This record gives sequence, C-alpha cells and structure tokens, in this order.
Amino acid sequence: MSVLDAPVTAAAPAAPTSGLTPIFVRLKLTLLRNGLRQSSGRKAAYIASLVFTLLLAAGQVLGLVLLRGNAQAGTVVVLLTAVVALGWAVLPLFFPSGDDTLDPTRLVMLPLRPEPLVRALLVSSMIGIGPLFTLCLAVGSVLALAHGPAGVLFAVVAVPLTLLLCVALSRAVATANVRLLNSRKGRDLAVLSGLVIAVGIQFVNFGAQRLGEAGGLSTLEPAGNVARWLPGASAIAAVDAASRGSYGVAAAQLLVTVAALVALVWLWQRGLVKLMTAPDGSTLAAAEPTRKESGRTGLSALLPEGRTATVVHRSLLYIARDPKTKAAWVTALAIGAIVPLINALQGTGSIYFACFAAGMLGMQMYNQFGQDTSAFWMVALTISSTRDAYVELRARALALLLITLPYTVVVCVATAALLGSWQALPGVLGISFALLGAMLAIGAVASALFPYSIPQEGAFKNVAPGQGGLAWISILGGMLAAPVLAGPVIALTVWLHIADHQDALWLVIPAGAVFGALLGWAGLRIAAPRTANRLPEILTAVSKG
Repeated sequence: MSVLDAPVTAAAPAAPTSGLTPIFVRLKLTLLRNGLRQSSGRKAAYIASLVFTLLLAAGQVLGLVLLRGNAQAGTVVVLLTAVVALGWAVLPLFFPSGDDTLDPTRLVMLPLRPEPLVRALLVSSMIGIGPLFTLCLAVGSVLALAHGPAGVLFAVVAVPLTLLLCVALSRAVATANVRLLNSRKGRDLAVLSGLVIAVGIQFVNFGAQRLGEAGGLSTLEPAGNVARWLPGASAIAAVDAASRGSYGVAAAQLLVTVAALVALVWLWQRGLVKLMTAPDGSTLAAAEPTRKESGRTGLSALLPEGRTATVVHRSLLYIARDPKTKAAWVTALAIGAIVPLINALQGTGSIYFACFAAGMLGMQMYNQFGQDTSAFWMVALTISSTRDAYVELRARALALLLITLPYTVVVCVATAALLGSWQALPGVLGISFALLGAMLAIGAVASALFPYSIPQEGAFKNVAPGQGGLAWISILGGMLAAPVLAGPVIALTVWLHIADHQDALWLVIPAGAVFGALLGWAGLRIAAPRTANRLPEILTAVSKG
C-alpha cells in the first residue's frame, strides 16, 4: 500500500499539504531556471522558442480579433479551440516534452494526499510555453466573440475554464497511460497510436486544402455546431451564445465545460491513486532468462567484420527494438509516404512531393548519440581518434541508408505511377538523393554539436527538461539548410525543365547521387573531429535523461 492512502500514525506523520501548491510552483520554476543555467546554448534555445511562441500567439490573437463581426467567426473560433484541446490530449504523448514536476512516478515515496497533490500538479502544469499559447488563444477567441455585458461576463469565466480543462485533460490522459506506455509492449502500442495521430493530422491538412474549393467557411458550420457542445470548445461557444442573447444555451454550454473539468480532475485523481498504490503486474513475474545474440544477422551480416558491421548491426537493433527509436522511424516512414501519395490520389499533387520522403527519413540522422542515452559511454570508450569517430558516424549513416534509399525509390516510383509523370521521375530521384545526402551531412554535424538526451524512464518524454527548444531548433535548422545544400541539383532540374530538355532529365539521377554522396562525405568529415574532441560534452548531454 502506498503512502497515498496509508493511515496517519504517530510514528509516520503525514507531511503538511496545505502549502503544497506553492512548493510545486517553486519547484517548477527552480527546475526551469537551473536547466537554463546549464549552458548558454540551452538558454538561447529556450528564449528563441519562447519568442517564436509569443510571435505566433500575437499573430493568432490579431487574426482572431480581425474575425470580430464576421458571420462565421463563431464557427472558426469554436473549431480552432476544439483542435487545440484535442492537441492537449494527444500531442504530449508522442512529441518532445519534458517536465519532471509532472511525472507522478517520482512522487510515490512521498507522504502526499491525492487532493492537494492534484491541485499542486494542476497549478504547476500551467507554467510553460504551451499553457501560455493556449491562454493567448482563449483570450483572442473571446475578443472575437464577446459582445455586450453578457458576452463579456461569460468571457471572463470561459478563459480560465478553457485553460484548466486543457491542462487537466492532458494530465488525466498522461496519468492513465503512463504504466501502459512504460512497459515494452505498451510502448510498442504507442507507436501505432502515434502513427494513427500522424495520419489523422495529414487528413486534416488535406481537408483544409479542400475547404476553399467546397464553398468557404460556411461548409464548416455542421462541424462547428457539433463542436459547440464538446467540452474542449463549449466554454468559448458559450461566449458566442451569450453575445447573441441565447442565455440558456450559453449557460448549458458553460455547464458542459464545468462538468467535464470536474470529471477529468476526478479521473485524474483516481488514476493517480491507482498508479501510486497498485503494483505493476509486469514486475511481479520473475524475469525469464534472455537469449544472447549469437552473432550478426540480417543486412549487417553481409558486411565484412569490423567496427562498421558492429555499428550497423547495433543501429538496426535500435530501430527494431527500442520503442522511441521505432516510433520515430514508423512516423517518418508513414508521413513520408502519406504526403505525396494522398496528394497524388487527389490529383492535385506534384511528383516532386515525393522528395518529402527523403527529408523525413533524413531527419533520423539527427541526435545519433542521444538514442544511446547513458550507454553512449561504452561507445565513447572505443573512440580515441578522429578516424574512430569518422567510422562510427559513417556506419550509422550506412545503417540509415540501407532503409532510406530503397524506400525513397519506392515512394518516388509509386507517386509517378499514380500521377503518370514518368518523364519527371529521374528529376525527382536525383533531387531526393541530393536532399538525403544533405540531411545526412547536417545530421552528423548536429549530432556532434547539439546532442540532447532522450529520457528512458518517461513514456511521454523524448527530450530532457530544458532541451526541447534546442532539439526543435536543430531539426528545423537542418530542414531549412538541406534544400540550400542540395541547391545545385535542384537548379539543374529546374533549368532542364525551363529549357525544355526533359529528355536529359536522366542525368539528374547520377548527378544527385554523386552530389549527395559528396555532401554526406563532407558532413562526416566535418563532424568526425568535432565528435572526437567533444566526447565528454556529448556524454554529459545525452546522459541527462
């Protein structure tokens, strides 16, 4: 039995919980401050992320205010709020995040009562970039909809209710799934869930593309009428109803949000108690002896003995067995095929959308050492020179190419078949090869200069606390730089089209392959000495999780 429901005795007095909320708030702020103090790069990344979020939020608020008075303003605002609330429920499970103050498994041994603990976690959860963005969305939404004293009154209540509901929804879902996703099989199931969400996001994107063709914002009214009664958006919808004089409807919609918030907090508290008191069934049975690998198998068995074959084999095992590495690969493979193929099926896409597959898979070269976590020290012990670092990085890139090259060719050919654009296929393949080489080069350098930790104890964290901004900036910077590095091949393809030399497009295939190989080689050469010289810093960075 856990301390959550243990009786209070003279020998084991319960800790005072009346001031628990201020303690958790100070803990959250202290962890954030100390995380930023660790390095100037982390501080710069966090500040840049904060500035970007504030600029995006300011633009969002301005756009919502400009909707004021529009006949479809209520529909747009309600649907936008519903989408954000849905994001709070699912995105923290599958996208980089990190917050040790919100991990309930760290609090099992503390003498804390459920009610004060939930209150403290709820308040501390509202400190961060995500809650700030949601608050700006809620404020902009009520500014777009509130008219008259009744609308303003409902708006004052709707803004905090919406924020509380989003945060409580995120925490309740996280707590309900933490034990499942912390198990090996459960984390494998999370890969499928992440894939479903990723596919759903793409369908939403394609639906938005069709919106203008279907008659404008008025086509959203049926969906908006349904979303008005969903808890994530009903508080904002109440402001619109009160502004139009429908006070009974507004009160009912507000009550929907209140009831949902109460239910979520109750479910969260119940899940928290169960999580911290019930034994984990996966730990009750004795562990069965594991069978050691007898040797290299699969594609790595075709390589000659040596460091290259060992590293390739290890990298392929990560992809097959590590849940977080597998999730990243499954998502990249799915999205890389969905974007070009669905556009092709709709008849609105270009064959050059197939280059998206190379870009998605090239991102897997980033943070190569982070996936090793604290075990990277064993790799670091084998790197004593620039040559060792070069061979290590080259083998990791080779393991990635064993999957990405045939996959890229398949996606390009399938897109060309759906669109009937066989003449343009060589240009697409050449550009894809060049982009892939550029992503490998940038990823190798980024792995040496901007490593970050991938925590293993949390199912919902792919970046250690304070490193999220660094990870996003590293990846987004590479995505922007890759087309620039592949610019000569892209320019060659464009020139052949403009000059009406489509018959010579086949030259782009060897040009892209050679140029991509040169880019990859140059990136590995640049990254190797930096990796060898920065081994202590890399080991420290990837071991923080």
